[in-house]
Amino acid sequence: MRFLGINAIFHDPAAALVVDGEVVAAAEEERFSRRKHGKRPVPFSAWELPERAAAWCLEQAGLRPEDLDAVAYSYDPDLVRPGGPGLDEGWEDLRTTYARRAPAFLAGVLPGLDSAQVRYVPHHVAHAASAGLAAPYRDSAVLVCDGRGEAVSHLAGHYRGGELTILAAQELPHSLGLMYEEVTQHLGFLRSCDEYKVMALASYGEPRHLGALRELIRPDGEGGFRVEPIDWGGYAKALTRGESWTEEHADLAASVQRRLEEVLLDLARWLHGRTGERCLTMAGGVALNCVANTRLLAEGPFEELWVQPAAGDAGTALGGALHLAQAFGEPAAPMTGADLGRGWSDEELAAWLDVARVPYERPADLAGAVAAELAADRIVAWFQGRGEYGPRALGHRSLLAHPGREANTERLNDVKGREQFRPIAPMVLAERAHEIFARGPVPSPYMLFVHDVRPGWRERIPAVVHVDGTARVQTVDGTDDPLLARMLREFELRTGLPVVVNTSLNTAGRPMVDDPRDALECFGSAPVDLLALGPYLIRRGEAFAS
Repeated sequence: MRFLGINAIFHDPAAALVVDGEVVAAAEEERFSRRKHGKRPVPFSAWELPERAAAWCLEQAGLRPEDLDAVAYSYDPDLVRPGGPGLDEGWEDLRTTYARRAPAFLAGVLPGLDSAQVRYVPHHVAHAASAGLAAPYRDSAVLVCDGRGEAVSHLAGHYRGGELTILAAQELPHSLGLMYEEVTQHLGFLRSCDEYKVMALASYGEPRHLGALRELIRPDGEGGFRVEPIDWGGYAKALTRGESWTEEHADLAASVQRRLEEVLLDLARWLHGRTGERCLTMAGGVALNCVANTRLLAEGPFEELWVQPAAGDAGTALGGALHLAQAFGEPAAPMTGADLGRGWSDEELAAWLDVARVPYERPADLAGAVAAELAADRIVAWFQGRGEYGPRALGHRSLLAHPGREANTERLNDVKGREQFRPIAPMVLAERAHEIFARGPVPSPYMLFVHDVRPGWRERIPAVVHVDGTARVQTVDGTDDPLLARMLREFELRTGLPVVVNTSLNTAGRPMVDDPRDALECFGSAPVDLLALGPYLIRRGEAFAS
């Protein structure tokens, strides 16, 4: 059977296709439209659909809209409480109206689709399915936490035999995700976009407001929580975008981050007490907070923790499709990786390069050639295989650099045009990770946890060590990604370091590079030394020789 999932209501519009229980394709609309996050999460944009992502998913499987058994839309307007708290005051009815018309809108952009095939899947149920049904466990507890859905901001329950039982759901206006969005905006960042910057900034501060926040943000003892209105200006002056932060801003970030971790730990302990499960699966935007995830695993009651790599709203497209597959009696297979987006054959890539009229070469040993350039302290744009689903670059659309050069942190942040307090991440072979990193889980293929860098290694790989001595690690399995693993081995032969810097292939404010044109445009506009586009190498000096 064939199920298409659609996320469109807030931000990160996306589409995903599940065929016979297998995830065939998943992509975010931003990778096609080149608009970061696809759109802003306002009621006026709720009508915008992931048209190109949906069409590509069907094309990838050789399907037409009329071939689909059902389409999941990850929001149920019947669950919205008119005039309810925590909503867009005065405009929520517009969002609900657009959601009710979504079946007709989808039939319009996917000619041949019967609008009666569109099924509403509650927002947090779709999030839950993206974790509990995609994880490598048959049974698990599931925790969803984000800004908001129709009328709640959180779900706690468990999957057993593919069936979801909901044990708790927190009604709006109480929301950990909206609280974190508010402090993001107060610190001068873009809400529903830059929350990860608050997490990074927190490492520079002390949680000196933790006592006060414990009174305002607190668990309720029944699997939910309360978030009282918070006067952020009482803790730190509001910043405008681009204005420099100070110690008081870092302290506020640290206090909010620490309180978020504490409340999530309480929710996890309550959930474990109700389910007794050994594994916890997570989704929702809050699950992208890798510092909180690490603390949950280290101090929480669950033995294992699996987080959906597309944990934000984009992942509800996948969750909606998986939920329908399960509902139609077709058990879903676990995800095998996040490389679910677009890819090109060697011949197609060569055609792109020929059209661009840039000189290129095809080395006999691509991995060795790239490793040699990295060892010589050059920055490499790495474009290989299918694009990633979710916000993390995982070795398919990445910028790579030498981790042993401390200056490369500033250098890469300059290349990307972003704040200098932002860390860059290491990738390492899974079998070598324990030598270099501690505390976090191994393997960690989706870069969703932080690890302590062992003292003997901090001086050897300073570019990837954050100010607090941690790193957000991606482990590489040689069976799953042999080319990337070979490059890491070749780099170690030349430098003695089994680690390479990995950050997303994009510049500030733009989506991750997705197609060959994007890669060439980024290479042409940023001071990157080498582009590895499939099996081909393009060198900056040759490509831009006068």
